[in-house]
Amino acid sequence: MACRVEIIGEGKPLVLIHGWGMHGGVWQPIVKQLAKDYMLYIVDLPGMGYSRTADPYELYTLAEEVAEVMPGVCDVLGWSLGGLVAQHIAINQPDRIRRLILVGTTPCFINREDWDEGISPDYFTDFARSVDDDYKRTMIKFLTLQCMKAKGARDTIKQLRQGLELKPAPSAQTLKQALQILLQTDLREEVVNIHKPTLLIHGDRDNLAPVQAAHWMMQHLPKGFLRVISGSAHAPFLSHSEQFLEALAQFLEPNA
Repeated sequence: MACRVEIIGEGKPLVLIHGWGMHGGVWQPIVKQLAKDYMLYIVDLPGMGYSRTADPYELYTLAEEVAEVMPGVCDVLGWSLGGLVAQHIAINQPDRIRRLILVGTTPCFINREDWDEGISPDYFTDFARSVDDDYKRTMIKFLTLQCMKAKGARDTIKQLRQGLELKPAPSAQTLKQALQILLQTDLREEVVNIHKPTLLIHGDRDNLAPVQAAHWMMQHLPKGFLRVISGSAHAPFLSHSEQFLEALAQFLEPNA
């Protein structure tokens, strides 16, 4: 079992899957609030945080490793790369998921001939190069930019710094392999098979997963619901935590 998981709180289980190059510490600013209502399963993806790597390092193996630490049938929240992992689980192991929450993610991050709701691969490769040069500085700078609109941004950034420093940085090899997943994955033909209730939470200023992709997903998911957060970029749970938590609570209500 490659994935390490931290379990916090009480209530129905909610699995949190982080994004590229990070670990479960990225959720630190909202953990205290979430733990009042949910039993959180905070996952470190393979090769990140305290989790050992997976071989081969492919989307399907990441999804299998995460599914192994999921508690029976549960709610799953995936952000960015974690959203791809969550989609893969929902497509291939639907009986494991009660409800699905996808944050700042898309079935296909990169523009293709028949898809212009993504971004140029150069954006990712340039970012990856900066991470390779100085992991800590680049990640803190990226997350700080995500917090620009946050109430109490200084405290949020302080919590993020502390959370990220608790665990080791991923290896250059892991970062490259995870980047290839972002560059190569295209789940557009398969998301129509996600029949679980799915909430899409997306910032209208997201420059890594354009909001147009979230609109596309809502139109193609059988049970899709979209909440666009005005003024938010790629991490609405950091920049607009109150709106994010409100949307999550409404969706996960027992009778919702």
